[in-house]
Amino acid sequence: MFAHEFMRNALLASTGIALAAGLAGYFLVLRGQVFAADALSHVAFTGGVAALAFGVNELFGLLVATVLAAVLLNSLSVASRAGDTEVGILFALILGLGVLFVSIYVSGHATSNSTGGVGVLFGSVFGISAGQARTAVFVSIGAVVCLLVIARPLLFASVDSAAAAAQGIRVGVLGGAFLLVVAVVASEAVQVTGALLILGLMATPAAIARNLTTRPYAGMALSAGIALVATWSGLTLSYVVPTLPPSFAMMAVLFGLYLLSSGMVTIVRTEHS
Repeated sequence: MFAHEFMRNALLASTGIALAAGLAGYFLVLRGQVFAADALSHVAFTGGVAALAFGVNELFGLLVATVLAAVLLNSLSVASRAGDTEVGILFALILGLGVLFVSIYVSGHATSNSTGGVGVLFGSVFGISAGQARTAVFVSIGAVVCLLVIARPLLFASVDSAAAAAQGIRVGVLGGAFLLVVAVVASEAVQVTGALLILGLMATPAAIARNLTTRPYAGMALSAGIALVATWSGLTLSYVVPTLPPSFAMMAVLFGLYLLSSGMVTIVRTEHS
């Protein structure tokens, strides 16, 4: 398996992205911002397809779209204190734009291969080049470092935002910085899982980790580790069974682990009741 360059590139990129996504996902679940992450995943789709439609670098389109959406989401949230309402409105608009850009892209490539949008939706991890893999690792390292730097105040603000603000923590700025990191991670994760399944790579490992421990730092480490195990397992399964899409294999592993962890929680609660 390791003799093939495409597998080495896929494993390298997936390692960095999984660690960053697992860590970011823990905070998303803790802060109750899973819906925002879902919106960002669809923003990633729209940005990627828009880039394809207008002949711009796909990753550039992904990054710009998700970062702008993160800024807008945070601004709306701070201004209105609502949450799901503005995210839902933005979500619908972005999906509509995605459909528009798909139409433009397909129309412009009617006589040639127009499957680029499929890679944005479902990922194309086995098509990652060595340069893209290195970029994914560097970006992921930067995201992980940023999350570790803000981890302590972010944990405080996530548990009790009023108390954090009273202690001088700029909760709005901190939340905005966090969403920016999530946006960057989401734009890179499209290569591995595709836009439709980014949420699974972020939220599911965190949900499993929270089933296994209530300690935040242990949960952060577990979430990142579980995401890594799932991506490597999914890639291995997809290599062994070529007809199995890697993104589906990863999600299947995560779903199995979630069921296992939930079963363990149920057993423990039953024994202590």
